[in-house]
Amino acid sequence: MNEKETPPQRIWVNTKQRIVSFHPVEGFTLLEFHDKALFFRCIDEYTRQRYRYQ
Repeated sequence: MNEKETPPQRIWVNTKQRIVSFHPVEGFTLLEFHDKALFFRCIDEYTRQRYRYQ
């Protein structure tokens, strides 16, 4: 990784329980973002759908 690259943003999602985690959780699906704008749009959408965050 060069100096200009940032590590990907990662979230773990459980769509049945409507939970988003910023830490690994067994049974949750990992989503990895290399574009911060896309990451924030995704977070906004989960918020709009009233997902819980942990």
